[in-house]
Amino acid sequence: MEELKSLIIEGTKKTPLIEFNNLTGELVLSGKSYPENTARVYEPVVEWISDYIKTYHKTTNFHLRLDYFNSTSLLWIVKILKMLSTYDKKESNLFINLYFDDEDFDLKDKEEFKDIIFSVFENVTNPKLTISVKIHGIDCNGNVVQESTIVI
Repeated sequence: MEELKSLIIEGTKKTPLIEFNNLTGELVLSGKSYPENTARVYEPVVEWISDYIKTYHKTTNFHLRLDYFNSTSLLWIVKILKMLSTYDKKESNLFINLYFDDEDFDLKDKEEFKDIIFSVFENVTNPKLTISVKIHGIDCNGNVVQESTIVI
């Protein structure tokens, strides 16, 4: 089997920067995502994830740092999250990191976030890894100023 290489795709004004590092388990989508052809952007990502989940990783950090994304991008992001959650290795951890403007971030909304996240993973039966969602409130410089964690 050929060694999996990191996936790096430069972003544009309509497509996200994709930095998926197979060695560190750091998977980053950042920028904006409203491409004209969403499949063209996300099919290589799904193919890479398909190969990634075949190898052992103690920890995977999926960072969703999108300033804006359309509904079609959201469908692909949910597909990626579901694929990552099917990782079949015990004692592995998947951290889903969501970033929000600090002004929009409210720890009181934690239960609402929890309901949304559970709905994404409701069809995942008997996950063998631990899935946690870290919600980060960021300031105007992109620095994390508050956070909350939800374990699924």
